[in-house]
Amino acid sequence: MAKHNKSKDKAAEDKMQVDGTVENTENVSHENMEQQEACKNELETAAQKYNELNDKYLRLYSDFDNYRKRAIKERIDLSKTASEEIISSLLPIIDDFERALGVMTREDEDPIKQGTLLIYNKMKNILTQKGLAETEAMGLEFNTDFHEAIANIPAPAEEMKNKIIDVTQKGYTLNGKVIRFAKVVVGI
Repeated sequence: MAKHNKSKDKAAEDKMQVDGTVENTENVSHENMEQQEACKNELETAAQKYNELNDKYLRLYSDFDNYRKRAIKERIDLSKTASEEIISSLLPIIDDFERALGVMTREDEDPIKQGTLLIYNKMKNILTQKGLAETEAMGLEFNTDFHEAIANIPAPAEEMKNKIIDVTQKGYTLNGKVIRFAKVVVGI
């Protein structure tokens, strides 16, 4: 009987060990689930923070790229129009040359006329190379983007209404930008 009691005690002990293992397993699995949940939360928080930082980085990068493009464009525009003030101050000299050449008779072949014409052509060619262009006006439709009306007169013909009849001062553009409007007389 002592043997039988020993085996009963052993069975009870084994059962307690199994029950304890089950309880330990339940505790471990409960702790493991809590750890997994905590890891999931940390992962979601890290992913959210990563997305926020990535978004900030992309916005900052695009802002910088836009700034860089704008600065390049401004530099190009500045280099194109840097000489605008100097060229604008030279336009009255071109006007004077044109008036002087207009006064000289066509039959004159004297050296003064030839020298004046040579200087005028050189100056005009240099300014053309720098981007100066004369604004067309005579006989065209009046356009406030390029022309300035200084007088309105009755049109000599019906087809000349709202068209330019006379140009009193030529207009010029520098690389497509108007630096002096053509002063014109418009038919009404």
